[in-house]
Amino acid sequence: MTHIPTLSFKQLITAVERLGFARVRQRGSHIRFAHDDGRKTTIPDHGNKSVPRGLLVKIVRDDLEMTLADFMKLL
Repeated sequence: MTHIPTLSFKQLITAVERLGFARVRQRGSHIRFAHDDGRKTTIPDHGNKSVPRGLLVKIVRDDLEMTLADFMKLL
């Protein structure tokens, strides 16, 4: 099992943008990102607060369609 890091929402948003996702829209604190290949994700922008591990796993596996190990290499 891969160790799940503690990330802030800012770090997660930066990592998603490095993967090629672009900001599509924002409503309140929730930012919607889309990739050219059709993948989409919504990430709340709560600044330097830590992303709950369950939410991080859901975003990486389901929305980004990556393994945790591949995502860790990106960081």
